[in-house]
Amino acid sequence: MKTMTCRQLGGPCDLAHHGETADEVIKAQDRHLKEAEKVGDTSHQEARDAMKARWRRPKKSMDWYLGTKRAFAELPED
Repeated sequence: MKTMTCRQLGGPCDLAHHGETADEVIKAQDRHLKEAEKVGDTSHQEARDAMKARWRRPKKSMDWYLGTKRAFAELPED
């Protein structure tokens, strides 16, 4: 199990996301950003917009995804 924060994933806060894989952590961040948007937390809006935009630009999205996977791989186990 490893941990990445919202901030490490491009967000504004230090909420910790835990997962066995980078994909689990990325999905947790996506849920977090969706929930923040849903409750009107404007501090997360820029990160939420960036997350939505990534899937419209496959090349840029892949760069972010691979970078996040590398960062996750370098983290120590919790």
